[in-house]
Amino acid sequence: YKLIHNDSLSTDKRDVYLVEMRSLDNVLIRGWYARPKASGKFPAILHVQGYSSSQQMSWGYTGDDMAVFVLNIRGHGNRRDEINPGFPGYLQDHLKDKERYIYRGAYMDCIRAVDFLCSRDEVDSRYVVVMGGSQGGALSIATAALDNQRIKLCIPAVPFLSDFPDYFKIAGWPANEFTDYEAKNTDFGWKGIFETLSYFDIKNLAPWIKCPVYMSVGLKDVTCPPHINFAAYNQIKSRKSYVVY
Repeated sequence: YKLIHNDSLSTDKRDVYLVEMRSLDNVLIRGWYARPKASGKFPAILHVQGYSSSQQMSWGYTGDDMAVFVLNIRGHGNRRDEINPGFPGYLQDHLKDKERYIYRGAYMDCIRAVDFLCSRDEVDSRYVVVMGGSQGGALSIATAALDNQRIKLCIPAVPFLSDFPDYFKIAGWPANEFTDYEAKNTDFGWKGIFETLSYFDIKNLAPWIKCPVYMSVGLKDVTCPPHINFAAYNQIKSRKSYVVY
């Protein structure tokens, strides 16, 4: 891990760093890390991002009583120099091969971020939290499912990437991107699309979660509607609760 101290973002109570590290397939990923200047061990929170967004340190928890990591997964924010499918384009990147599909790497980027947090002397690894909204909600659930020993609390807001076959029936975007893709790849077709997506559908990953989950839902959300939020939530077997806005 390479940490570059940022003087302008640091304060008298916490130090802020740009972090660089290698993830799946040796892809370089980056994030912003803040640690309290006080001595001791602290809970840690991993912020994962919404689709096409560029994570900034200011988007993370601003208190000085936790270690905070604000991650940019591959193809997002300051992580577009090696992989940059663009938007639109990201959701369809290597869709024909589940081993190379973009979200395999994206999910592993989140696991790599947990590796980083747990490597830090100041982090109390008994208390590692993951949270995010929309795509970040999906990444939160995926991280809690795939790393269910180290993640101790999952806070997804309006989680995306869920229940794809039904989702495409009720949401205009990004279903239209997949419709266009299918029309240009009729040999692969909807059967192939749904087969690849099934490996990354958070509804299918959710049963692996062991930590408590606190989900928030937007009742009028047309991009990540409650239907798909609860499709994943209903598969969670650990302690869970939700709030509807």
